Amino acid sequence: MSDTITSLKDAVASGTAPGPALRLALSRIDDPAALRRAGRALAGLADPAGELRPVRVAVVADCTVGAFEPMLRAGLVGAGALPEIVTAPYGAFDLTLATGGFDPDCDVLSCLLDESYFLPGDLDHAEPGTAAGHLTERLEHLRGLVTAALATTHATLVLHTVPLPGNVRDSVLSRRARGELTRLWYRLNLGLLELAEASPQIEVVDLAGLLGDVAAPARDDRLHSYADLPYTDAALLVLAREVRRIAQARLGLSKKVLALDLDNTLWGGVLGEVGAEGVALGGLYPGKAYKELQRAAHRLREQGVVLVLASKNDEEPVRRALLEHPEAVLRPDDFSVLVVNWESKAANLTQATRALGLGLSSVVFMDDSPFERGAVEAQLPEVTVVDAGGDPAGLVTSLVRHGWFDVPELTGTDRKRPELYRARSLRSDFSGGFSSAEDYLKALDLKVTVEPVTRFTAPRAAQLAARTNQFNLTGVRFDEAATVAMLTDPACLVASVSVRDRFGDEGMVGAAWVARDADAWHVRNLVLSCRVLGRGVEFAVAGWLARQAREAAVPRLTGAFVPSAKNAVAAAFWEKAGFVPAGEGRFEFAPADMPDPTPSWVDVTSGSSPEEDA
Repeated sequence: MSDTITSLKDAVASGTAPGPALRLALSRIDDPAALRRAGRALAGLADPAGELRPVRVAVVADCTVGAFEPMLRAGLVGAGALPEIVTAPYGAFDLTLATGGFDPDCDVLSCLLDESYFLPGDLDHAEPGTAAGHLTERLEHLRGLVTAALATTHATLVLHTVPLPGNVRDSVLSRRARGELTRLWYRLNLGLLELAEASPQIEVVDLAGLLGDVAAPARDDRLHSYADLPYTDAALLVLAREVRRIAQARLGLSKKVLALDLDNTLWGGVLGEVGAEGVALGGLYPGKAYKELQRAAHRLREQGVVLVLASKNDEEPVRRALLEHPEAVLRPDDFSVLVVNWESKAANLTQATRALGLGLSSVVFMDDSPFERGAVEAQLPEVTVVDAGGDPAGLVTSLVRHGWFDVPELTGTDRKRPELYRARSLRSDFSGGFSSAEDYLKALDLKVTVEPVTRFTAPRAAQLAARTNQFNLTGVRFDEAATVAMLTDPACLVASVSVRDRFGDEGMVGAAWVARDADAWHVRNLVLSCRVLGRGVEFAVAGWLARQAREAAVPRLTGAFVPSAKNAVAAAFWEKAGFVPAGEGRFEFAPADMPDPTPSWVDVTSGSSPEEDA
């Protein structure tokens, strides 16, 4: 632990961001005191190389925030973000929200509350039911503040449920009256949770429920009396982790791929030694625990996580065991890629990500072997490694507790992602039978649909903006709220890009955000999923935009390229599409005079505009 904190201090002192291995070590810290020290050590962190994703967080509280800020900073850095955290003045909770007295350009607005915000100061402990009206009024007051705050920002506003302190509950002597107070408090927390239904910008963390899993008190009475600190560091760590998970999902830092070992991970025992009938899977412990991990992985797959099997085994016995074992939940077709051989796990993970067209930073790798985990951490530091050793009863918790795969909202494309990446592997096999790339692309029967984004497709557009790094031309990540606001603005155009070919429907794979002036249209950003790169889709989108501008009699279409650590693949896009450099990373196109860049093998269709649909 001390080595990790020392390394963090060294990184800050040298003016560089912690590397992937150090960030992974940081994310594994569970001790609140150590995480608090880590967060303080990171207060002056710089990232000149642009390795981390910038995030601005505003913290507003009706109480003292204690170690929340440094623990949140440490968690965000561990997730791959570069946080800038500003805490509002003590005692200004209502005023800050009501007047927009926080950074309006923040990405996350985190609100901390305690029971004093809701309980009446003169609570009648003999008849606590009389407080029902007061609790309702306070909840409605908070709702009004939240509404006012959201009118000034596109940030994600994070609230949380509030635990009822034991000394308040136990001061009610009548057990029946105590039950009444408890029911009122549950209704209050239900009302807080329901605030999230009012807007996609609102997230509510069930802190009261999550504290049931923490082996530590929620409150330290001495610190509460001395410093108005309602929560212990352990409780604040629970909240900080949840806010980190929300920010991580919003920033597109979530993982897409779960690579799983087989022996002593997905089942107990070594297949090559005991045979399929001898492995522990299902039934009593420990087989029950391995089956639960398979179920958990299958649930993740149903929600869009791409599964990869990475096992040192002979492939045919593995396939047969997965097909024939009566307790197996995962079958061969559930894995988008199987790399079952005797090569190193690092080499196989590299091979799998190439087949999927994804980066190593999108991978979570779970293995029971300390040797295999250590080798992958050493050779592929971008991969997030999860320990599957020890008691198998903890396998599912080890996999899901960090929220590596969280997304703000599950879209239809998310649920289809595993099959989409299986189809990508089929395309790779198909391409081997052609003498030229153009012959292959023509045989794909590629169809691209470009159409205005609607309120129904805005979440997917925002997700693409957040999670796309390689073909992301400017790095401007329009979130859902900003995208929805542009849909009704005549000076804006937001277009979605969908692709299908002979192997299936890829769904919505890209989006473009355009500012429309009378003399020029400006592409503020264009993003495209890496899984469709190399097929000419991006040039078909440029052609569609040029035709739309020409039909609107706009003389110029402009675009920009802002280089990042990951988007070098898109550096030459505008010039290849026929745009002329205009200085400082900007490019221009004259729709009326310049040739259409749409490739001959792409069939482009245009959807109707929202006005036409109406």
